[in-house]
Amino acid sequence: FVRKYSAWHKDGSFHYIHTTSFGNYSFICVDATLSPGPKRPYNFFGILNMNQMAELSLMATESLHSNHTIWFGHYPTSTIISPSPGIRTLMSSATAYLCGHLHTMGGLMPVLHSQHRGGTLELELGDWMDNRRYRILAFDHDLLSFADLNFEEWPVVLITNPKSFLYSSSTHEPLDKILYSTHIRILAFSPSVIISVKVYIDGVHLGNAHQVSGPLYVLKWSPQNYSEGFHHIDVTVQDASGRIGTRGHLFGMEENLSLRFDFWSSVILLTDHYVLARVLFGLIVLIQITLLVVFRHLQKPALKGKPGLLTLTSYSLHVFSKTNTFYYSVLVLNLYTILGPWFVGELIDGQMGACFSFGVFVGGSFLQGSMTFVVGILQMLFFNLPLMAYLCWCLLLRCHGHSFRSHLRHVRRLVAVPVHLAMVLLLAWQVYSCYFLQRTYGTLAFFLSPMRTWLVLLTAALIYKTWTLKSSEFRTYITEIKNHQSS
Repeated sequence: FVRKYSAWHKDGSFHYIHTTSFGNYSFICVDATLSPGPKRPYNFFGILNMNQMAELSLMATESLHSNHTIWFGHYPTSTIISPSPGIRTLMSSATAYLCGHLHTMGGLMPVLHSQHRGGTLELELGDWMDNRRYRILAFDHDLLSFADLNFEEWPVVLITNPKSFLYSSSTHEPLDKILYSTHIRILAFSPSVIISVKVYIDGVHLGNAHQVSGPLYVLKWSPQNYSEGFHHIDVTVQDASGRIGTRGHLFGMEENLSLRFDFWSSVILLTDHYVLARVLFGLIVLIQITLLVVFRHLQKPALKGKPGLLTLTSYSLHVFSKTNTFYYSVLVLNLYTILGPWFVGELIDGQMGACFSFGVFVGGSFLQGSMTFVVGILQMLFFNLPLMAYLCWCLLLRCHGHSFRSHLRHVRRLVAVPVHLAMVLLLAWQVYSCYFLQRTYGTLAFFLSPMRTWLVLLTAALIYKTWTLKSSEFRTYITEIKNHQSS
């Protein structure tokens, strides 16, 4: 569609220079889409290779001759995997980076904006498809202003001078021009005739701005009166249809002033999530494997006094790790989670591929791990670890001499029922993931899926084994617990 219908008629990254009588303005597109592009969810992160980074670096160098540079792309920088020096370093000379993909995170983050250390703004925008969000940007004497808007909500108002302090960058903008400006400047749009543009600063009505040409409205002011501290400007626009639009923001002219973007917005936009996912995934798997190996070789402590939760947990881990069936099953499961293919199927329509924790092989290409690590974290936290905990609990009951039927009569139901129910729900989630796998990647993926379909079968077998394992294999532990209880 881009090649056929867009003005550019090309795919990939590109550099467009808009030329005016007062200077040039560069627009650089960052195309980090995967090639080939796998199906959801493994297309969540974008990737730039060395050749693409070299191409973008050349464009960034070319743009240094422009008054301003705007970068734009689908993925926020936090979801782009890029080699050194990194995508943020490449765009450090840009005034702003415009992106989508995360949009408003399902309404959880209506405003998702932040600023890089070098002063480059990163501005997410709500989606057009479902929510009809769009953005107007304007350069006013090389000061960038913008407004994020809902389609067909009128009048539209954008204050370009004085600009918002929060979205200012002394590195990229001549902010001193605000102090020496002669007029407040506003862009106002409406299908109907605009009848009034009222301007307020700190709640005081300064007057009505008058139209210069097109959407531009101005009002004389004395910026020296507002040269200290923060001040709030508000503009109210009314059109002939009776509709009213308002916009306001804080502005300031002192260099030592400071405003910060929302903490969570900055975390979401400025954290390299793929690095965090890799580290977390590695730590979680390492912790579970370490627990297994350590308790396998540690000498089991003698039970003393009334055992608490920590003692019983430690005891159950000893039993679990020293029972070959469970030790080797879960150890191999965790090693396979790191090394083995999770499934084989149609990662792209008509093309077979294999998904690993460290990446995806498809169409003769290797796409390094990104979303795969997130999926791996969810798998570990919501199935592998709970499964081990559940098996440890069941084995502890066996050590107390219970069978499946007897534990239902003797163990408190307030404990037993929630534990079993939690495991049933997690197993149901695992079964649903098998269904999702079949629907998304084909029937072959359903059958060739060790981490989904095969794991459901392994889980059922291990749970069955805990309750049917001969008591003779627990004789030592049963005897120790009975002796402890009688003492």
